Amino acid sequence: MKPAQMERTPFADLDRQPREMTAMLLAALDEMGRHPEIRRVRRTAMDAFRPEPGWQVLDAGSGAGDVARRLAGEVGPAGGVTALDYSAAIIAAAVERHDGSNVRYTTGDVSALGLPADSVDGVWCERVLQHVDDADLAIAELVRVTRPGGRICLIDTDWSSLAFDGVPPALARAVVAAMHGRLTPKQVDMGRTLRRRLVGKGLADVSATPVTCLFGDPASAAVVLPMVNAGVPAEAWTTPPGVREKWFSHVDEAGARGDFLAVLTIWTVTGTVQEARRQY
Repeated sequence: MKPAQMERTPFADLDRQPREMTAMLLAALDEMGRHPEIRRVRRTAMDAFRPEPGWQVLDAGSGAGDVARRLAGEVGPAGGVTALDYSAAIIAAAVERHDGSNVRYTTGDVSALGLPADSVDGVWCERVLQHVDDADLAIAELVRVTRPGGRICLIDTDWSSLAFDGVPPALARAVVAAMHGRLTPKQVDMGRTLRRRLVGKGLADVSATPVTCLFGDPASAAVVLPMVNAGVPAEAWTTPPGVREKWFSHVDEAGARGDFLAVLTIWTVTGTVQEARRQY
């Protein structure tokens, strides 16, 4: 069965990329995880999630396992973390980086988890739902495997919030529109829908925090925004001939002037599972 995450963007279809692209995407995930703005998003989410010592936590869409290993430190030796990702290549990279903490790495589909009901105390799911075909189905699975009283933390991007300054506005809009569904997911508003989705699943104490990420130069933006990353192969672009070159010319000029700006909102949403959620 094809995992529901395997959509159309390279990150959502990593195992079917050429080997060179897979290596580039893994490196991009590493660099993204080190970016100060992504680290700020994760700190905000972790403060709201509040994993407790002894918890069993599922990191659904765990990437190379950086957050899973941090969660293992939060839950301590009495707890544990299951790091699940649909990509065998990413899980292999995560295993290579294992630090001896109580993390179990496995491949799987967030929309069809092979876990029993009520088997975890908390779920962390970061920037995964924007890639799935049916986010509500995936969230229902995350709720199903979480015990009553357990916590769910969802983090996702509102790509429709992406905005630039220092470059021609019409050109920026054209580039962003062309990238949706190819270099960025078609589900452009996932982040801001998370609160509604958790409320709809009957969770209590739902809190939502928008984190506006600011990128003040092209190099910083390129780590998170593929349309600013000149290393993304030209064949991955869907813009008309000449647009890519014109775009990067303006981006470079804005960077040289010091007036380049990109902003993007990423939402962190948490909630507590209730017994009544079984109806979902």
